[in-house]
Amino acid sequence: MSDQQANLAWRDGAIPVSTRFDDPYFSLENGLAETAHVFLAGNDLPARFAPGFHVAELGFGTGLNLLATWAAWEASGQEGPLRFTSFEAYPMSGGEMRRALAAFPELADHAARLVAAWEEDSSLATLDGIEARVVIGDARRRLAETDFVADAWFLDGFSPAKNPELWGAELMKQVAAHTRPGGTLATYTAAGFVRRNLAEAGFEVTRVPGYGRKRHMTTGRRPQ
Repeated sequence: MSDQQANLAWRDGAIPVSTRFDDPYFSLENGLAETAHVFLAGNDLPARFAPGFHVAELGFGTGLNLLATWAAWEASGQEGPLRFTSFEAYPMSGGEMRRALAAFPELADHAARLVAAWEEDSSLATLDGIEARVVIGDARRRLAETDFVADAWFLDGFSPAKNPELWGAELMKQVAAHTRPGGTLATYTAAGFVRRNLAEAGFEVTRVPGYGRKRHMTTGRRPQ
């Protein structure tokens, strides 16, 4: 476990807010619906799922995106494990994760398995149908050190205005370098500098309708 831990406050006793970045970990409206709209639908999932499919993520946070993807993978009837690689600089404790994920009772079974594995080893491992790995540390360094290519990316760092380091040009180039030709990305933000950095990294970038009160979000595709 990293010596840099998540610093949290709790809104309404249930929604974790990073005091370091003054930003909630998931939508105040409905975090699971936001994940489904932004990261799953934004990457055309579950329709694109196939054996050996690999999802990568910047910003593991509560683990909500992993849980939603894991549940969608199981529901799609795929054989073999989904691969999921995420990067997190400030990991939560198991207790904090458990408290945050209690907001999503429909994922309670998956959440219990995730938290149990997290408390045993925060780098995770195989979770009954998903090969999950969380790389702890600064993604600007750790992504370049990690060898994989993803079929889909979830870019879920804190707000670009408050955490610009996780949206910089060099990191977006590393995201592109770790994406298969034809691979995709999705993120909740439509900030201009983020879209420019993604385009300069080689993605075909599209602004599409966002979730809830967010008017727009961003999707991207690495050309074949």
